[in-house]
Amino acid sequence: MSDLKKIDIRNVVRDSYKKIAVANVKKSGCCGDSLSLKNSSVEISRKIGYSNEEIEMAPEGANMGLGCGNPQLLADIKEGETVIDLGSGGGFDCFLASKKVGVNGYIIGVDMTPEMITKARILARKNRYKNVDFRLGEIENLPVADNTADVIISNCVINLSPNKQRVYNEAYRVLKKRGRIAISDIVLMKELTEEMKQDEKLYCG
Repeated sequence: MSDLKKIDIRNVVRDSYKKIAVANVKKSGCCGDSLSLKNSSVEISRKIGYSNEEIEMAPEGANMGLGCGNPQLLADIKEGETVIDLGSGGGFDCFLASKKVGVNGYIIGVDMTPEMITKARILARKNRYKNVDFRLGEIENLPVADNTADVIISNCVINLSPNKQRVYNEAYRVLKKRGRIAISDIVLMKELTEEMKQDEKLYCG
């Protein structure tokens, strides 16, 4: 894939998730829309493996129903660990992991969409999360030092990357020795057509 195509795909994905973040903020301002949005996100999260306890534990607005599974079931996150979330969005998985690592642990959420990072930071401040840090950056070029993470999690984000090998290389770089990765994602069984690849809603949805 050419660099131009990679840049184009990133821009399409970034713009798509910007729209989701902005729409989510706008809808949360109206009682009817807010309730409908929350119910939809809760239902999706239940279907992909989150428990009611986990859903209720996260700050209101963090769960936007954007995942395709629950990487926390695989990650076995322990107290005191450092966790990195690739494509952290509104911070849902980060906030859940924050409770598991406790005051001696640390969570780093990385997302390339400024609007998502802003949303997650506001929720963290509002709900007084002290051990969560949200950083603007691409998962192909993580703004994280070498040998930082005990655990890396990602929920339905790597499939959107135009350079997946680079993502895995970066994950390996920031993992500590004997660190682990828990990924919930979509895997193609056959190549997409060019028409499908050019369809923003299909690619990002």
